[in-house]
Amino acid sequence: MSAEANKVLVKRYYDEVLNRGELGLLDQLATPDYDEHSPFPGQPNGIEGLKARVGAIIGAFSPVFTLNEVLAEGDTVVVYWTNTGTHQGEFMGIPPTGRTVTVSGVDIHRLRDGRMAEHWHVIEQLQMLQQLGVIPVPQAAAS
Repeated sequence: MSAEANKVLVKRYYDEVLNRGELGLLDQLATPDYDEHSPFPGQPNGIEGLKARVGAIIGAFSPVFTLNEVLAEGDTVVVYWTNTGTHQGEFMGIPPTGRTVTVSGVDIHRLRDGRMAEHWHVIEQLQMLQQLGVIPVPQAAAS
């Protein structure tokens, strides 16, 4: 597939799966042996692990992902995103807080045979934990 076609596929992942909750679409978008290089604690690899990961995110936050930048070269697609959601369900052992969080991150997707095959990410975890009230915001930063 072309880099542009790869971008279209990855954009579907954010729009249709993460934003709309269409988990069944993952069977079309990702390979059965999907390799998560930045797993949640206890998350297995493979398509079932991806479904569990996405289900946890959707169940906890009902996220709305905004794609700020989508870059592609060859079989790699890089996405700089912002996610806003309200913490309505348990997430990694953190009980629901009812707080709205806005977090940004960068995902790197490697595609194979027209499907997502590998994933790495970097997100603003400290910012998210501070917005959830799990970690205090330093006084100097709070004023």
